[in-house]
Amino acid sequence: MRPLQPSRRSQVAPFEVMDVLDRVAVLRAGGRDVVSLCAGEPSGGAPSLVSEAAARIHASGRALTYTSALGIRELRTEIAAHYGRWYGVDVDPARVAVTTGSSGGFVLAFLAAFEAGDRVVLARPGYPAYRNILTSLGCEVVEIDCGPDTRYQPTPELLDAAQAAGALAGLIVASPANPTGTMVDRGELAAITGWCADHGVRLVSDEIYHGVTYPEPGAADPRGVCAWESDDTSLVISSFSKYWGMTGWRLGWMLLPEDLVRPVDALAGNVALCPPAPAQYAAVSAFVEESYRECDEAVAEFARTRKLLLDNATRLGWGRAAPPDGAFYYWADLGPQLTRWGSSAGYAAALLEEAGVAITPGGDFDDRAGAHSVRLSFAAGLTAVGEAIDRIEDFHAR
Repeated sequence: MRPLQPSRRSQVAPFEVMDVLDRVAVLRAGGRDVVSLCAGEPSGGAPSLVSEAAARIHASGRALTYTSALGIRELRTEIAAHYGRWYGVDVDPARVAVTTGSSGGFVLAFLAAFEAGDRVVLARPGYPAYRNILTSLGCEVVEIDCGPDTRYQPTPELLDAAQAAGALAGLIVASPANPTGTMVDRGELAAITGWCADHGVRLVSDEIYHGVTYPEPGAADPRGVCAWESDDTSLVISSFSKYWGMTGWRLGWMLLPEDLVRPVDALAGNVALCPPAPAQYAAVSAFVEESYRECDEAVAEFARTRKLLLDNATRLGWGRAAPPDGAFYYWADLGPQLTRWGSSAGYAAALLEEAGVAITPGGDFDDRAGAHSVRLSFAAGLTAVGEAIDRIEDFHAR
């Protein structure tokens, strides 16, 4: 008799950030003062009008029933209009799919776009959920080392080398990227979309950090470049979690190539029936001028915190860091600290237990260089980051 056991596809690594958050919760429950800089979670929360709309929805007593599998028409229309406002791209609301967070969007996108056994290429370092979801779906993950020379982003030349080892079915690009915060500009993204079109490769463009950017004055694309500006056969994935600060609302969206609209609709109806209904109705208010203004003020606070961090980088006592053009992460080599602690995991654990500062060891994001790299999230704001810098400096002096 075959013993009962978990499936092979379930044997993926846990997301280490969640383990660190669990330990933070335990320490805080025990009375410890912990500065948590491990999660990419804006501290300000949702725009006021969104929160007020949610309160009215719940207070009204209205029945919150299932919605369309791809989301309510009002929200899909507002999302489509957002692309005209920010990028000058004309989007048909019928090609917008509202999802249960961007995470739910990735599951639907990968199911719809790729077959088991397909080779899908990712940048390393990169967001671990791409790799783990693709692996659980039976895809072959092809990671390419993207270091400082390419600003931690893939290039057509790197893709040529990956393609030479076997045909590729897909490419995931994130700009701004997690964990590095680096971005691709318009020309670089056009080169990538052109390469994908020439080689029959489906591009999945992760744009969830658009708007959380730190451009030079007069920059041509201050909020980021959308893949649909070059090619609407790409899958674009975004979210309310970062720019709008709505992490726990679990609401994201996709822009769908025409050939994937019906498959995603069918999959969505089977996987989750629909995204969270109250979050959808409230999120319509995310696209009014007052909400945009509040979010831009939050981004300005991220920029001040980023400046504090960069101005005090030498006090951290780490090594080389990626340039955080966007998002709210600081990805750095541990440099001289590696000799003392041996690995980023050992360093991060000691920093949390002894100094009460939670950061994320790099192994999740890079199974090679991650052993000596860490990610610090400055989304918690100026006060928290300032306190963390003081504690890290004191920790190294012990």
